[in-house]
Amino acid sequence: MNYTTFNTERLHLRPATLNDASFILELLNMPKWIQYIGDRNVHSITDAENYIKERMMPQLERLGYGNYTVVRKEDGALMGCCGLYNREGLEGVDIGFSFLPQYEKKGYAYEASRCLLDGAFAKFDLDRVGAITLEENTSSRRLLEKLELKFVKMITLETDDTELMYYEITR
Repeated sequence: MNYTTFNTERLHLRPATLNDASFILELLNMPKWIQYIGDRNVHSITDAENYIKERMMPQLERLGYGNYTVVRKEDGALMGCCGLYNREGLEGVDIGFSFLPQYEKKGYAYEASRCLLDGAFAKFDLDRVGAITLEENTSSRRLLEKLELKFVKMITLETDDTELMYYEITR
């Protein structure tokens, strides 16, 4: 199937593929990922391939959107992920993002997330998009607020007892 991709001035966002396994392995094992998102028990290329096949591809096939690998146009560098997720235990779709440390604080996360949010409303016809983050993840909170998502309430997902901040934006 031919899935939607997105482009900005500096970035290309494309659905994650099995070819991204080594990148996904690196991303999911960053200290910040483990601290703020959690350990996904992805510790080998095979684990990363299975994660892509079992966690990323089914939603993409079902809904037409999901996890996007963010590629810098200038040199083809795989920088991070940004996605629209239909997460278990959360009503509706939420946006999430994570970038390798060397690509942080350069505006890439905002650029990718803004593009994907615009696509959520224009291309995928969503009426609202949520986001969740830990209260102590101040950089994530700042980005969500810059994207004009508004804090709604504190929540806990059924799969975890950690209290999360829930943000939302509507069309």
